[in-house]
Amino acid sequence: MELSSSVIRAKKWLDKNEVIAIPTETVYGLAASIYSKKAIDSIYSIKNRPTTNPLIVHIKSEKELYKYVQNIPVKAKLLAKTFWPGPLTLVLPRTDLIPDYITANSESVAIRVPNHPLTLELLSSLDYPLAAPSANPSNHVSSTTAQHVENYFNTILPYVLDGGDCSKGLESTIIGFDKNGEPIVFRLGALTIEQIELVIGEVQVRKNLKEAETPIAPGMFSKHYAPKTPFFVVDNIDSFLESVTTDSIVYIGHQSRISNSKIKHQLLLSETGNIEEMASNLYKKLLEADSVGCDIIVTTWFENKNLGMSINDRLKRASVK
Repeated sequence: MELSSSVIRAKKWLDKNEVIAIPTETVYGLAASIYSKKAIDSIYSIKNRPTTNPLIVHIKSEKELYKYVQNIPVKAKLLAKTFWPGPLTLVLPRTDLIPDYITANSESVAIRVPNHPLTLELLSSLDYPLAAPSANPSNHVSSTTAQHVENYFNTILPYVLDGGDCSKGLESTIIGFDKNGEPIVFRLGALTIEQIELVIGEVQVRKNLKEAETPIAPGMFSKHYAPKTPFFVVDNIDSFLESVTTDSIVYIGHQSRISNSKIKHQLLLSETGNIEEMASNLYKKLLEADSVGCDIIVTTWFENKNLGMSINDRLKRASVK
């Protein structure tokens, strides 16, 4: 595997119908041309992802949206104009330019403009969009650094476009629309409900799916983003520590450390309590906690508003309860 910041090298691999990893502001993605069924099949195989779970299409600009989707609601246009490039994915009726195998045969496609300079440069150099689900095996913690990608796929991928650490660290927020053009949040993410509602008014949030259900968009299942080590999210850390017998625990703190002999490792999401920094560091700290060989990982819930709501969504899906 080659790690490099060369867009030219990335383009060469993609033009050869290969799968590579690319950075975005949210997480790293496994990228391939949407018109290479061979490469798209490889993405599903590499991730061990069900082919019924559709992929997000990444385009170079808001103007490109009108080539690939149709019947766009007014509120979707307003969201795209306000938040692109950025961590927003829209689910809209597709045109014939989007192949069936990208959408799992759905008539709608999930589409966004990522906000990372290297990937925007790459997309601008290509004459096709990229499908790019997160660069991790299905149900595992997403990659937010090139090193994370290498750890997962070192012997499988030929190339990682190394764009440094992902600034947001949480996946994009996914929004679809009902028959009246009203928005429905399919997945909470790096763009908060509060930010969205400032632009288009109140939105409803759809519940996550169970494994047996068919997703309308990516990232809708109730279990995902999980470390290998059993992971608990609790209301009160002191009560939890009293209740467990193991003394081999990793504690992921929001801002402050605690003193308890059962805790062998402590990792802080932010020294200053900055919520954006906590979101950015969440997956990094989960992967670090997973690597130290303790019996369990534990953290506490966030206040359920703004980015805290999106972080809680990831914690719930990663936890054993």
